[in-house]
Amino acid sequence: MANTQAICTSFKVELLKGIHALGTTVVRAGTTKDTIKAALYLASATVNASTTAYSSTGEVTGTNYTAGGVTVTNGTEPTNTSTIAHWTPSASITYTTVTLSTSFDAVLLYNDTQSGDPAIAVYTFGGQTITAGTFTLTMPTNDGTTGLLRLN
Repeated sequence: MANTQAICTSFKVELLKGIHALGTTVVRAGTTKDTIKAALYLASATVNASTTAYSSTGEVTGTNYTAGGVTVTNGTEPTNTSTIAHWTPSASITYTTVTLSTSFDAVLLYNDTQSGDPAIAVYTFGGQTITAGTFTLTMPTNDGTTGLLRLN
């Protein structure tokens, strides 16, 4: 059997768990999960792969929407399917009884526990508005094919 070059699958899962820090960083002494939040952004905003942290610039405003968004239910441990590490929130992301009258089409997941609220990922969807209703982002199956956050 020949050797094969690859990033170890266990390393990918451990990255999602915060085990490794390959640069100068805060030393993690705790074992609790970080708080992940989900903020909604206007269709006219610019959040993308180069977004490094949460910002209220371009974020939606409206009735019953709090700047910074909502806390994501983080009950699922990162794991892997074959060579793909993945993590998906354990419940849908829900904004209850909100009125958001300006079109929005993106959600930013970010780490509210760490200093500077570092960005995790941006997900887009078709433009939405909502009046005194509940807006729900239904989570995909947590696996290597459809998991919300996947490291190949």
